[in-house]
Amino acid sequence: MLRNVFYSVITIPVFGLLYLFTAVIVLITLTLSSFKRDKAVRRVMRFWAKTSFLLIGKKLSVRGIENIDTCKNYILLANHSSLFDIMAIIAFYPQVSWFGRERLLNIPVFGRVLKMIGYVPMKSADIKNTKKMMEQLIQKTEGCTVAVFPEGTRTLTGKLGRFRRGFIHIQRASGLDILPVTLNGLYLLKPKHRQTINFSAKIEVVIHTPLSNEEISTLTDREVLNTVKDVIESAYDYA
Repeated sequence: MLRNVFYSVITIPVFGLLYLFTAVIVLITLTLSSFKRDKAVRRVMRFWAKTSFLLIGKKLSVRGIENIDTCKNYILLANHSSLFDIMAIIAFYPQVSWFGRERLLNIPVFGRVLKMIGYVPMKSADIKNTKKMMEQLIQKTEGCTVAVFPEGTRTLTGKLGRFRRGFIHIQRASGLDILPVTLNGLYLLKPKHRQTINFSAKIEVVIHTPLSNEEISTLTDREVLNTVKDVIESAYDYA
């Protein structure tokens, strides 16, 4: 009980520090962007992500980094449980663009960060918008890895939600391998429905062996969904 009260009290100044730090990073990256220093921007974003975890007293453990071929692009798929999920992925893979909820762009300062890393917002699902979003994402895959949360939104229970098939259309059109990633401990750290940070949470990223385009092309959409979910869930810590 006393620990929860303590966490509630220190969460406010910690978030204030994170927003201040992020604002400084935004100013730096804006300056670098004006000089077309894209590689430098990615390095700064990685520094931002890693340092942000250190500011809340967390060390992000990463397993399976050897499974990433730095000469290739992927469709990166990960489970989604916290606002810190994006930060966790940028910490080990800064050269990635994103597809996710449009409302995240409205978050002060953080929304600006998303715009700077090539975030493609998911808008209302009418035919015109869906076609435009898919065109943007497929175009993104020509130059970098695209990250997608196949659940679509953060879990409210700590369990993996239903995987949606939107990423399959991107994969089929681009022919990229799928890179499954499991994020552990971030739901315990800061879920969607809780305002305070749990500073005792242990956070971890598990990078799985990629699923090749050749393998995926022989599967039905349902089989792709089940395969990706099974791989991500195989390393998922429900504690």
